[in-house]
Amino acid sequence: MPLNDQQLEWCRSHDWNFSDLRALFVNCTLKPSPGLSHTRGLMDVSAEILEENGVHVEFVRAADHEIPPGVYPDMREHGWDHDDWPKLYEKVMASDILVVGSPIWLGEKSSICQRVIERLYGNSADLNEAGQYAYYGRVGGCILTGNEDGVKHCAMGILYALQHLGYTIPPQADAGWIGEAGPGPSYLDEGSSGPSNDFTQRNTTFMTWNLLHLARALKDAGGIPAHGNQRSAWEAGCRFDHPNPEHR
Repeated sequence: MPLNDQQLEWCRSHDWNFSDLRALFVNCTLKPSPGLSHTRGLMDVSAEILEENGVHVEFVRAADHEIPPGVYPDMREHGWDHDDWPKLYEKVMASDILVVGSPIWLGEKSSICQRVIERLYGNSADLNEAGQYAYYGRVGGCILTGNEDGVKHCAMGILYALQHLGYTIPPQADAGWIGEAGPGPSYLDEGSSGPSNDFTQRNTTFMTWNLLHLARALKDAGGIPAHGNQRSAWEAGCRFDHPNPEHR
């Protein structure tokens, strides 16, 4: 999706260096590849802004992977034959920026999106070198598409989950597009006016720059200061053998 003149001008009229940052976009469409994903269409706008600024960008389409339900790091240890999540988690941990994208169905994020959040939760007890929860020092945002109401509702749930797990959420960290209520064209369909919608383009641009600026600030600062938030110092004594553990 080509950027407009304003988006390109902002990418080329500054002196910041973002080239050491990495971003991961997790697309939670219900369609496996190569099915057309309207959510990916809007995520591409954000990704192109990041790439214009030298950020290494990677996409994961969750539907292409075997991600069993559960809240443990590796569900093969809990009765499942296959689990791609451990390798996907490596991509999560290699990224400074995480953007979760989802379609809206019945006013809610997709079932795959909820599963991804649950699996992120399964690793939330991991600690970094400073003894903090492992997602500290990373930033998160979300992108939503649909032709029914629910953008803000879905964004609330996704962004709450990310910050609860340890991600830092910048101002205006969500963007979305919805068409008219009921049947009608989706974001990339002819006649939708989605890619040219000024409100959506503006919000997607602001979200992306806020993610960039906060990721830059956190990386330069060495993450969140490790004082008053160290699980290793608190020694909470969570029981990981409990049948329904609250890891955090």
